[in-house]
Amino acid sequence: MPGGGESRPFYTAEMIRTLFVSSPARVMVLCLLVIVCLSGCAVVAVADLAVTTVSTVVSTGVKATGAVIDAVIPDSSSKK
Repeated sequence: MPGGGESRPFYTAEMIRTLFVSSPARVMVLCLLVIVCLSGCAVVAVADLAVTTVSTVVSTGVKATGAVIDAVIPDSSSKK
């Protein structure tokens, strides 16, 4: 330390005790914050799942339609 002084910790023991002593109100607020955060993640996950599912279904449908069209309409290059 500059000046040769003794360094003080950022947190004192009293501050740490205050942070970790759980009161019912503190537990309730913490639970509500966790629920709000996780519900936001769940909404994003469900939306992502829906978009992925629709994309896969549409892609499979397009591939199947292309295969049917190729089977029904003969290719002009195979006649040569």
